[in-house]
Order: sequence, then C-alpha cells, then structure tokens
Amino acid sequence: MIIVDAIGAVHAAVGHASDLAGYHTQAAQHVTAAPSQSPKDINTQGIVSFFASKIAPILLAVLGVIFIGRAGKGEISKVLTSSAIAVIGLAFIAGAVSLFFVGDYLIGLAFK
Repeated sequence: MIIVDAIGAVHAAVGHASDLAGYHTQAAQHVTAAPSQSPKDINTQGIVSFFASKIAPILLAVLGVIFIGRAGKGEISKVLTSSAIAVIGLAFIAGAVSLFFVGDYLIGLAFK
C-alpha cells in the first residue's frame, strides 16, 4: 500500500514537472523571438540637452533654497562654505568638459 501511494505521488510529480517544462518551453519561444528592428544609435546630444535644460536648473534651485534657509537661520559660515564647495564643484565639471574637448581634438589630430 505504501509503495502504491509512493508510485502515485511520483507519477503526479512527474506529470506536474512535464506540464511546467512545456510551459517554460512555450515561454522561452516567446522570449527568444528577435525584434524586427534594432535601435541604430543613442541620441546623446538629446540626453545632454535634456539634463542641461531640465535637471540642472532644478538642482540649482534646490541648492538656492537650502542656502537661503541656512542664511535665514544665521548660519552664514555654513552657507559660505557650501557655496564655495558648489563653485569648486562647478569648476571641476567645467574642467572635465574642457578636457573632453581637448581629448577629442588630440584624438582627431593623432588619427588624421
């Protein structure tokens, strides 16, 4: 009797496993279908202009609100320190951008 129950349980498990295998095979067939057209390239100019026109002003406005809030509380030294750090950060960003163009120029010069 125990053997018959064990065989029945194994048979049910194998049937369930084969149902799952059939389902996964169908799902794999749907997933592996290749798209008809792949993207050609990424519009990096659009991404950069989006960040420059939308994100940067919001971040600068948030920094301005934080600075005004601190100045209103009388924490002028913290405001000056934070402002100096922000200006130094902007200088680093400007330096990185200029190095990008200098590097582009050097690569163009080297591989003419």
